[in-house]
Amino acid sequence: MNGIVVREDEAFEKALRRFSKTCERAGILSDMKKYRHYEKPSEEKKRRLNSSKRKRIREEKRVTWRSVEK
Repeated sequence: MNGIVVREDEAFEKALRRFSKTCERAGILSDMKKYRHYEKPSEEKKRRLNSSKRKRIREEKRVTWRSVEK
């Protein structure tokens, strides 16, 4: 379970921001969103393929920028 210790002189907004950051790093929100609705196996496969395509394109752009900079 994630949690933070709120300091005496700390504002509530800052503590909430720190808590949300720790939850984000732990992956709690992404897990919650993933299991919110049932996803058909075909939809899951399509989503994974699209994300891998985006990652590949992003990586190719990064590699080409590195070669251009040299």
